[in-house]
This record gives sequence, C-alpha cells and structure tokens, in this order.
Amino acid sequence: MNKPAPGRHHGFTLIEVMVAITIMSLMAVLSWRGLDGMTRAQSQTQARADEILTLQAGLMQWRADLDNITQLAGAGNVAPMDWDGRVLRVTRRNTTDAAQGVLVVAWSRRITEAGGQWLRWQSSPVRTHSELDQAWRQAEQWAQNPGDEEKKKEIAITALDQWQVFFYRGDAWSNALSSDASGGPITVLPDGVRLLLSLPQGQALGGDLTLDWIRPTLSGGKSA
Repeated sequence: MNKPAPGRHHGFTLIEVMVAITIMSLMAVLSWRGLDGMTRAQSQTQARADEILTLQAGLMQWRADLDNITQLAGAGNVAPMDWDGRVLRVTRRNTTDAAQGVLVVAWSRRITEAGGQWLRWQSSPVRTHSELDQAWRQAEQWAQNPGDEEKKKEIAITALDQWQVFFYRGDAWSNALSSDASGGPITVLPDGVRLLLSLPQGQALGGDLTLDWIRPTLSGGKSA
C-alpha cells in the first residue's frame, strides 16, 4: 500500500468547505438578528423615554400657565380664565419679558388621523386691550377650526383619548362647567383646578392621569 509522502497534508474536501460556509452564514444571520433586535429595543426605549419627558414638560407648562394667570383692569370681554368644555384659555404674565406685555394661552384636544392630541397654543406678547381681545378670539378660533397661521403657534404635548377639568370651589371638587351656571369666562378664579387626562394604551404611560393645581395665594406660592 502506498503511503503519503512525508510533509504532505490533506486539503479540505468540497463538502467540508460547503459545511463550513453554511455554518458561518448561519452565525452571521443569527448575529445580525441579535444586533437588529438590540437596535429595535434601544429605539423603542428611547421613544418611550421621549414620550415621558414631553408629557412631563407639558404638565409643568400647564402648572406654570395657571401659576401666572393675571387679571387686567379694563380688559372688557377678556377674563383671566375661560373654559367651554373644548378649550381652556388663560391670560398670563409674560415671565420672559414683563415689559413686552402679557400672553394668551390655550389648551385643547384635537382629533387627527393618528387619534386625539393634547395641544397648547400661545399668542405673541400683547400690550394693548385691542391686541388682547384679538389674541383671545384667535385662541378660540384655534380650538374650533385652526388655520395654518394658528397652527404655527401650537405645540403637541401627547396623544390623548379624553380630558376633563374640575374646579375646587366651596370646599368641594365639581365639573368645571357646572361650577359656573353659565360656563364661559371665569371672573373669580377657583381655589384649585384638577386636570384628568385619559392617555391611550400602548404608550409609555397609559390610563388615567390626574394633576391638581392649587392657587398660589392659598399654597404659599407653589402648585400642588
């Protein structure tokens, strides 16, 4: 029987090469799926974190708007606060530059193709009663049938199924519309405002969320 010459080595057969290539291909596919899964999980985690931060910022802004409500003498039909079941409008101090006048701010929920959205609108600084009256009416128009110009001044806070507003008056919470028989402009501010948001499931936060605000003169200058 002939023996292989000393120093010579057997090479890989075609089958061995194909098996090795198949194994490496499977490992590459599994590694890619693992990396893709990690990337997707990281993206989802970041998106949920962004949702929570945006909602927190929106709730802080809600409190800041209520903390800075101001009532102007001779403002005519413009009240410090107005709630009609669709939009909450307030006249507030301009804390960025008081010399530039006051601001009209509005909060509302709008149905879009993606579902309900909680939105905030803010006017440009107003200095005269006529500018204030115009901004007050623009806020109402924005909530009912906004045009492109009104939408430029809005900020989307969060997806929202429903929302309710309650006032604290006479040592009890009640529906904001029933607190004033006629609803509409509120000349005497309530001692507190309760915000109830119904957030859709599937988000970082879902279900009912309640936020209570207490008038600063009753809470030592701080919201509850």
